[in-house]
Amino acid sequence: MINRDKVTFLKTEIKKPSYEVLCEAAELIKKGEVVAIPTETVYGLAADAYNPEACEKIFKAKGRPQDNPLIIHICDLDMLKNSVKEIPPLALTLAEHFWSGSLTMIFPKKDIVPDTTSGGLDTVAVRMPDNEDTLNLIKMCGVPLAAPSANLSGSPSPTTAQHVYADMNGRIPLIIDGGECKNGVESTVICFTDGGTGIKVLRPGVITAEMLSRFAKTETDKNVFAKPDENEKVISPGAKYKHYSPRADITIIETDSDGKLAEFLNSKNDGGTYGVIFGGEKGIEVPTISYGSTAQEQAHNLFAVLRKTDELGAKRAYVRCPEKTGVGTAVYNRLLRAAAFKTIIL
Repeated sequence: MINRDKVTFLKTEIKKPSYEVLCEAAELIKKGEVVAIPTETVYGLAADAYNPEACEKIFKAKGRPQDNPLIIHICDLDMLKNSVKEIPPLALTLAEHFWSGSLTMIFPKKDIVPDTTSGGLDTVAVRMPDNEDTLNLIKMCGVPLAAPSANLSGSPSPTTAQHVYADMNGRIPLIIDGGECKNGVESTVICFTDGGTGIKVLRPGVITAEMLSRFAKTETDKNVFAKPDENEKVISPGAKYKHYSPRADITIIETDSDGKLAEFLNSKNDGGTYGVIFGGEKGIEVPTISYGSTAQEQAHNLFAVLRKTDELGAKRAYVRCPEKTGVGTAVYNRLLRAAAFKTIIL
């Protein structure tokens, strides 16, 4: 169980990005410190990916299990070549189409990437974020930055600097406030199959399996919609543990009927229940929060809404299940883990 109480030992500052602030952040990272950075997906906790002591500080700040690998963030293909042993031609094709962007690819790692960063695996997950300030920061540092989501492990990922501050105040020295994240869910994570000619989606995101299938045969890993076996070695971040969860108890509701949903929620009207809905449902008597009528809106709003349930003092929240196709797959994947796979079908 993660201790969510704040451990105050650092003064945490929030600063808007500027050349001076990026220089300050680069100096902190070069000294082995951890800095929160904005990306187009969620905010990340960044440290020198090649420095095991610095990456250990990420795990300590988050309360993150040591076998949960970190994604390293690069600013150019030279950093990729310096970090990995093999790059399939398909990877370069995908990089050309999706980088900078929300696609993470897994490769056999070189020894320069420490086991601390890779979670003890012989592979490493790599992406190039679509955020100009963060790309400039990586360039200033001269090394890839390991940067998992900037939240306490298990909590909803942060999509604003204020979310980061709520979890990391006292744990890190600096948060770069780049505004609200564009996408709202973490990157799509893939590995390569069939000798580097096929794609397997390990964690869905806004770059969907349908989009990837234009370039190669694409399959979706069984653990996207299921809980991995207890002792299974998982190479994708965010796949193994209960994750993205607020203090409120989360349950997914699968139904095609607004009436059945309203009837169910009203039966739970005990003062501590909230409904997280699409927004157009009628007849619901418990307090509700809309997380969007489209998959893109739901992805953008999901983590902020899960955090809002705690701000409102909800004891439990029932979340209407999104579509399980396209970007909705990413939303459903995150909800399954936030709910610890608890689902009710009406």
